[in-house]
Formats: sequence, C-alpha cells, structure tokens
Amino acid sequence: MDLHADSITPDSEIQQTPPAAQTPASPAAEEVVEGLSTEEPKVVPMSTQSLATTLAPADKLWSTSRDKAVKLRMEGSGPGSETPVTIHQMFLETVEKSADQTALIFKQDGQPASLTWREYYEKCRAAAKSFLKLGLERFHGVGILGFNSPEWFISDIGCIFAGGLAAGIYTTNSPEACQYVAANCEANILVVENQKQLDKILQVKDQLPHLKAIVQYKGELQQKTSFLYSWEEFMKLGEDVPDEQLNAMIDSQRANECCTLIYTSGTTGNPKGVMLSQDNVTWTARTSSSLISKNYGQEILISYLPLSHVAAQMIDIWISMSFAGTTYFAEPDALKGSLVNTLRDARPTCFLGVPRVWEKMQERMRDVGAKASPLRKRVADWAKSIGLQYNYSAMEGENWVPWGFMLANNLVFKKVRGVLGLDRCRYCFTGAAPITRETLEYFLSLNIPVKELYGMSESSGPHTVSIDEYRIGSCGKVIPGSKIKLEKPDEEGNGEVCFWGRNVFMGYLNMPDKTEEALDKDGWLHSGDLGKFDKDNFLYITGRIKELIITAGGENIPPVPIEDAVKSELPIISNAMLIGDKLKFLSMLLTLKVTETLQTATAAG
Repeated sequence: MDLHADSITPDSEIQQTPPAAQTPASPAAEEVVEGLSTEEPKVVPMSTQSLATTLAPADKLWSTSRDKAVKLRMEGSGPGSETPVTIHQMFLETVEKSADQTALIFKQDGQPASLTWREYYEKCRAAAKSFLKLGLERFHGVGILGFNSPEWFISDIGCIFAGGLAAGIYTTNSPEACQYVAANCEANILVVENQKQLDKILQVKDQLPHLKAIVQYKGELQQKTSFLYSWEEFMKLGEDVPDEQLNAMIDSQRANECCTLIYTSGTTGNPKGVMLSQDNVTWTARTSSSLISKNYGQEILISYLPLSHVAAQMIDIWISMSFAGTTYFAEPDALKGSLVNTLRDARPTCFLGVPRVWEKMQERMRDVGAKASPLRKRVADWAKSIGLQYNYSAMEGENWVPWGFMLANNLVFKKVRGVLGLDRCRYCFTGAAPITRETLEYFLSLNIPVKELYGMSESSGPHTVSIDEYRIGSCGKVIPGSKIKLEKPDEEGNGEVCFWGRNVFMGYLNMPDKTEEALDKDGWLHSGDLGKFDKDNFLYITGRIKELIITAGGENIPPVPIEDAVKSELPIISNAMLIGDKLKFLSMLLTLKVTETLQTATAAG
C-alpha cells in the first residue's frame, strides 16, 4: 500500500471543508455497521473560518512524522461532523462551566486533598511554563514514569499545552525499555515518580541525546545535579515565563496535529508509538461521555489502572474532563488489595475494571460466602437465581420482574453493592482483555451487569461499547459517529474487524511500514481481531487472525473459544493457551490462580 496523497481514491477522500459541502467520509462497504446514538446529537455548524483556525493543512489521513497534520475522518452530519477542538479548548470549556467544582481527590502527606477544576487548570498552565523554561521543543516528548497521581495528569496536560508530545511509560519497564520509549519520542524531559524510577533513567541517561531535565514528583531527592528537579522546584521554574508566550504556543496548536503517544506492549518487537491527534482525544472523550454521563458535573471515577495504557488515560483524564467529573486516586497497591477501600470511599458512578479485577472480587466474595451459615447460603443462592432471571429478561428487552426480585434486592443485592463500593455505580465496565462468561454471569446474578468495551490504542480507546443494551459475551455496538466492517467474512460470519472514525489514530511514529500494515489505502484501521455480528448488530470477538491454529491436517482452529470454555469450566485456571500449529494434535498450557503472599513472593525470587 502506498501512503501518498494519490493513493486516496476520490470516493474516500476527506476534504477539510464545512460539513454542508462535504461528502460522507467512509468508503462504501457491504459489511459496514454504523453506530446509532440514543439522543439526537448537537451538531455545531462549522464555518470555513473556524476550520482554518482549528485545523492545519493536510493532504493525507495518516502520518508517521511527529510534526505533520492529518486529514480528519469528518462526516457530513451527526456526531462525526462535530467541530474539532483542541485539548485546551475542551479543558477551558469545563473550567468555564465548573470552575469551583472538585476535579481531583488524592492524599497529600497522608491527608485528604483536592483540586478544583480552576486550580487544576492553573497548575497545568504552570507546568507548561516550566516545560518551556526547561527548553521543551515543539513536538518533542515528555516521558512520564510513575503511578497515577495529580502530578501525572498535570505533567501530561502541561506538556501538551507547551507543544510537546506526552508519552506514558510503564512503571514495570526495564531501564532499556524506558530508554527505547524516551529515545523514540526524542524526550526533552522525563517526569518520574520516585528514586526507584529515577535510577532506571540514570542508568540509560547517556543514551538519550535529547534529554535536558528530569523531574521527580514523589519523595526527597537523594542527589542534586543541574538536570534534576523536585516537583516543587519544577513548578516554580516557569514563574517568569509570560502568559503571552504560553498563550501563543496554545493558540498555535491545531486539532489535527499529534499531542500524545501511546506505546504498545511490544510483545513481538519494539513498542510502537501510537500517534494520537488532539481531535482523536477530544472527539473520543466527548462522544464516549455523551453515552455514559447523564449528569454533567456529577460523575465520579477512580484512577488506578496504568495511565500509559490508552483505556485508563482516556477515561481518567479526558472523559472525566469532558463531563467535569471528579477523579479519586487509588493507592499504589490498589491491584494488590486496597482498591476496594478506594471504591468504598469514592463510591464511583462509573467504573472500569480489567477482567482480573472482577475475578478477584468474585473470588473474595465466594470465600466469604463459603463461611456463611447454611441459611444465608440458601438465601444467597435464591437471590442470585432471581438476579440472573431478571437481567437475562432485561437483556432481551422484556419488561418482566420475577417474583421476589424486590426482596432479593433488599436482602442481598444492595448489601453487596454497598460492600463493594458500587452502590451508586450506573455503569460497570470491563475491557483490555477477554473475560469469562462465568465471571460475567456471577455479577449478573448479583444485579451488577458488567459490560464490555472494545477498542485498541490505535482507536484512541473505545470503538464499541455496551450501555443500556448489552449481551453477555458481546463487546457491544459501535460508538456514534464511527463505523465497523468485517473484512472477508467466512461462512459463519467471522471476519477481520476494521474501524473507521475520528478516533482512528494518525500512524505509528517513524514507522511507515507498520502504519501501512494497520491502515489500508482507504484509511480503514485493521484490528487483527476476528469478529462477527449477531442479528441485532452486537459485535462478538472470536479470536485473532495471527492466533489461528492450522493443524497438520489443514484444519483451521480459532483457539480463543476453546480457551474460554476451559477457563469457564475450571474456575481455578487463570490462563489457558491452546497450542498445536502444524501438529497432528492439540494441547493446552494452563496456569492456576494463586493468592500473592510473602511466601509465594519469596519463592518466586
């Protein structure tokens, strides 16, 4: 595939013109399924003048250069036609509406602390000035290495305000992996949490020619050098940078330019830097928030999943910003047991848990249930059967409440929600990995529907979502304003899932070959996942193209359904991997669920 302007056919070419004069962006495709919004979206008319000030000139839908703008996949009407905005514009709108409302809640020196949206915005501006003072160059990186905190958020947004590219780095990365990301994004500045993370960077500092400064945001500095700053020192650095200088930088930014990099896991090679534009971020955040938020300024979220992952970053920072939500920060040991305490304190209205989080909750509740009296066990079993009946009926659109549901709700469901801190949570989500049907049905029986999201870094996070309508095992329907098609479906309807929409990424930084593999000549993003639709257009992921096992007899076997079936039948199994490519037989590797203790950690070294 040729990634040049002349490779875009006239039917698929996207003109940066007002929607009234623009043809629909997506190419024709028989297997395309469009998202339908539950409410009529507000379409803001976009004048030529507003486009000229919002978008930079561009002639392609993709780019692998940090400083090149791209065309947007604009639609002629509906959510896909809404006016592109920058991150600063979205943030400022929230501040204007909710200046004195609480934005962030965290612990400072062991005591509760908070920032209003006005204070949060001002700290991001202060950080941006300090980045400029340290010499952050346009479209150069600021790497952020640490657990979720206000400083992480402020560094990310401040970097973007200052014209840089925010790049999260996993805290589990080795020094060499940190060096790769920092070198790839040509980081001028690295922001690290503590001495442990700082030591990683110091080991590879000599291999980072663009690095000018390091900022440590937790703990006392154990050494003093000309390039190392504490968070307090950093935030004061830009005090003499005039507002006019920062405002000029902010005003020069365009919605179709890169602002952040999400680095893939790199399981089959070096991580790829997924380039997201400001429009990728703001459009996805606004579209997603319109689905999950009915009460502007009243949503409550918890930040605990790694912010270097697109899902956590999109929800915790950007979706929260779009509906002026309040974000609580969990403790660093959240995934080792303290998350439930944060859940009880925050009582979120929306919560995303990766499958292992839901599995751990399930395991602990079953452990507690096993110690209950025989009478309590019978009551719980009865209530769960009622809950399962009720939710399966609701799933099919039936307005039927089984006898005893209200009693079960008062005796069991409300208490369970309260213990978990989910008593006011309207939407419980799962994503980032497959979840077993057994776990989904367990929570469904407790009247806690856990709904699946599906997407990838290259789609800025979510591309399908289950909201009010859902099916067990399905990852929902396409978000409004975007499209899905199945490439080359087989007899059973399984085909490669391909994405179209304004959430589709710009390209991989400095990797044109990899970008060509991901984006076809018409601009569709190829996920590499196999999926199929049911009669109601719910999407089901059935496997990975590269995971397909071809036996010695030539039989094509998708491993995921078999692996899921084994995990469902054997709850003690944590992971299952089917093997047998080019062999006469199939076999499976299994791992057991274990509880991490001091003894197991010592045994593991």
